[in-house]
Amino acid sequence: MISRRKGRMAILAVLGVVALVAAGCSSGSSSSNNATKGASARGPITYVAGKDNNNVVRPTIDKWNAAHPTEKVTFKEQSDQADQQHDDLVQHFQAKDVNYDVVSVDVIWTAEFAAKGWLQPLKDTFAIDTSKLLPATVKTGTYNGTLYAAPYASDGGLLYYRKDLVPTPPKTWDEMMSDCSIAKKNGIDCYAGQFAKYEGLTVNAAEAINTAGGKIVGDDGKTPTVNSPEAAKGLGMLVDAYKSGNIPKQAITYQEEQGRQSFEAGKLLFLRNWPYVFSLATTDGSSKVKSKFGIAPLPGISGPGASSLGGHDAAISVYSAHKATAADFLKFWISEETGRYFATQGSLAPVIASLYDDPALIKKLPYLPTLKTSILNAVPRPVTPFYPAVTKAVEDNSYAAIKGDKGVTQALNDMQNAIKAAGS
Repeated sequence: MISRRKGRMAILAVLGVVALVAAGCSSGSSSSNNATKGASARGPITYVAGKDNNNVVRPTIDKWNAAHPTEKVTFKEQSDQADQQHDDLVQHFQAKDVNYDVVSVDVIWTAEFAAKGWLQPLKDTFAIDTSKLLPATVKTGTYNGTLYAAPYASDGGLLYYRKDLVPTPPKTWDEMMSDCSIAKKNGIDCYAGQFAKYEGLTVNAAEAINTAGGKIVGDDGKTPTVNSPEAAKGLGMLVDAYKSGNIPKQAITYQEEQGRQSFEAGKLLFLRNWPYVFSLATTDGSSKVKSKFGIAPLPGISGPGASSLGGHDAAISVYSAHKATAADFLKFWISEETGRYFATQGSLAPVIASLYDDPALIKKLPYLPTLKTSILNAVPRPVTPFYPAVTKAVEDNSYAAIKGDKGVTQALNDMQNAIKAAGS
């Protein structure tokens, strides 16, 4: 499976470079013409997104359709696999499919799709009000200073901890490492995140690097900046923790679910994971920590660490034939009313700042204030049109460094060179 994925990622990277080169060689008029087509046209549209596991998409679309009988929205449901969702969008964009009007975009895809001229710039008649949105979420939809996608669901990393063993959560990485002695005394593992060689490792490695003041790519999305003392300090924190046993040996195989299961089984003192763990850890019949855990911001160097920002944005395809309807639907999709429904019914993290201070929401979702701290300190994963190649470089070399197959210096040097090759 790993070898297949390597091959697939390499192909995607090459295709991305070819497409960008081709776009660069054109006059640029094609993208401009596409952006103006259908700008004032209204009519039925299609919304494309991943599997509606929380059953919030259909009821929300039904509400829109009831109020807009001549501009109805059809939901095109993709699979629940991010790679398949990405490839489906790419195929339909390349085919200039007019039936993919509004699409759900993972925050790491925006730069790639925008650079290829597939997303309608959200400016001029398509401009949206972002003043009420969390700034970090707006950045996920922005490429080269232009907004291309509107955030509708965010996500941030949280620290789950055993409050029965550690009454006061650690505020810094060093404090957490010191608390690992408590885990040892109680015969359990200390800390786990997502350290298997997949996208989750890019999330965790980026958090460590950003927390220490490092950066993986420059603001242009192409220039690698990861070979720095700050990045070495960040990656070194993970390497040292694994070497000392504070990150247990089996954690090198953990994705989100393996870590959650270990924490719920009472085998782990600290867990870095997403907000979804809260409801499961408190309701699962097998959970041994239902009333024994707390939630805190990820620990940093001298305060909260820099979470990798998760979430999804909604974008309008430049090939949509009914862009006026698509624009109105986009505004409806990111509205406060929709955001409140997504939060309460689907546990989707809001993008509107005021919802994190809403007493009614906090009563239902008590982790919201902590999640707000996480998102306010969050940093997007590398914003680059070559993301498939960049994340592969981060995964491969971070994994090798944590396992001890490469030194931190060599891993960052190799990471730098791989990112440079992707953008050249």
